[in-house]
Amino acid sequence: MRGCLPLTQVWKRVPALILVFLVASCGGSAKQAPASAPIAVRGAGFRFEAPAGWKTSHTASAAVARRDAAGGTLVSATSFPLRKAYSPALFDLAAKELDRVAAQLAAQAHGTLTERATVTVDGARIRAYRLIVRPASGTAYDERIGFVLEGKREFQLLCRAPAGSSDPDGACALLYSTFTTRS
Repeated sequence: MRGCLPLTQVWKRVPALILVFLVASCGGSAKQAPASAPIAVRGAGFRFEAPAGWKTSHTASAAVARRDAAGGTLVSATSFPLRKAYSPALFDLAAKELDRVAAQLAAQAHGTLTERATVTVDGARIRAYRLIVRPASGTAYDERIGFVLEGKREFQLLCRAPAGSSDPDGACALLYSTFTTRS
């Protein structure tokens, strides 16, 4: 507080508005650096954003963004062909099948299916799931999986982080809010 007038002297001489300014400026203020812009991640017929600084990789059908080299925390989207074309009129039927598939995925991963929900991604209703996965390696993960169906394509959205951590850097929320099949 070096350089500031004692509060009692200021109160007698300075109008209240200026007093507020002086008090605020004496303590200094910590400015936060502006957050870096998310990075664009592109894949086979889709795009999404991931937190700045994450490392990306691609295959013919998938795009992944990883927080660190170990790869434990990641977001990804993968494209799969469908045998039959999907239309939004088939949503209820598809949701039942996806619920069954999500339960199987959890069982295969020695995990627990903890949440099932219908959410909106890219303007369409999708099914989304949350699993706690306990692989043989011993590290438990919190996984969120969403299935976007469009025409003859299925896109699987995946967020993974060590169990007990929240959404690192808002990565999962960013994936779901920015995923699109449009360029």
